[in-house]
Amino acid sequence: MQPIITDRVFIKEAANNNEDRHDALRMYLQKMDGVVLDEMVHAINEVVTPLVDCTTCGGCCRQLMINVTDKEHETVAAHLQMSSVAFKQQYLEESLQGKLIMSTIPCHFLEASKCTIYEQRFNECRAFPHLHEPNFKGRLFGTLVHYAMCPIIYNVIEELQYASGFMNRPNTTA
Repeated sequence: MQPIITDRVFIKEAANNNEDRHDALRMYLQKMDGVVLDEMVHAINEVVTPLVDCTTCGGCCRQLMINVTDKEHETVAAHLQMSSVAFKQQYLEESLQGKLIMSTIPCHFLEASKCTIYEQRFNECRAFPHLHEPNFKGRLFGTLVHYAMCPIIYNVIEELQYASGFMNRPNTTA
């Protein structure tokens, strides 16, 4: 495994420089068996995720639209000692599809790269970047869209290129 990179400036620059390679990687991975690909991604993710401290980044909180369920908004409202109605009015809006979403990007609850409601954060926040879930192939395009924003995605995709055989690992012996 390559060293873990968390510098968001470096990652954003790498994303800009690797667009063509990512298009080729996406086409390459689409030809793989989905179960095998999921196993690879899950294994890499299990190594990478514990090595990245999301609370020092907050990139997803700055850039993603978050869906919120009724139960979640009631739980967070209670945590904040607010009524459900007041919470909804202050923090949520309804999407065109009729779902509740956070009313601002970045998230209302992001403060200095940290979530102020971390223990009560929404399920969508807990699950991001969804690399532990099945059907990676079905989310591949979206995952690559977030490559520039998320150190976990960056590191998993970089390692996946070698694990999948898309790229040969550089020779590191002298």
